[in-house]
Amino acid sequence: MSYIVKQFMREIANYVLYASSIINDSEIDVFVRVLLDVLKHNKKVLVVGAGRSGLAGRAFAMRLMHLGFNVFVFGETISPALGDGDLVIAISGSGTTRVVLTIASAAKEVRARVIAITSHKDSPLAKIADNVVLVPGRTKLACENDYNVRQILGEHEPLAPLGTLFEITLNVFLDSLIAELMRCLGKTEEDLKIRHSTIE
Repeated sequence: MSYIVKQFMREIANYVLYASSIINDSEIDVFVRVLLDVLKHNKKVLVVGAGRSGLAGRAFAMRLMHLGFNVFVFGETISPALGDGDLVIAISGSGTTRVVLTIASAAKEVRARVIAITSHKDSPLAKIADNVVLVPGRTKLACENDYNVRQILGEHEPLAPLGTLFEITLNVFLDSLIAELMRCLGKTEEDLKIRHSTIE
């Protein structure tokens, strides 16, 4: 029997390597500096994303919590009001996801800073944001760009592994960003374990 599993694993891994060579160093630098400043001044961080992007955002938020950030995920009942100096990390490969755009716009109204993570530099989300980190991966937009509407209509990418390159690359990028924050803060894995859940 012929399997394409390993072939796709190699293609995805090669794509992540390619992405690591083109993600802009200055965009990473700004992202890191903003996060460190937020931590220093004990400001709030709100992570927002839909679908698999939202799942990647949740994993990132958990690691930020382990590092001592005052971090929340949009949609949770415990998410507090945002204000001046707080940070919204808005994630959307297309840069057009309605809920992400709505939250980013609302954040700007209360003078929170918005960092967009997207594949499209000219997208509505990128235009709202204070800073943008371009993470490649979503090369073809679906007919209906809003994630929630696509789910209701049952519209999906024709080939799932290639339709999720943004989210896979995003996961690797955000985990690598945590490693950089650990380095900047002089934190070790043991330090992170102190804040890790003990109810498992």
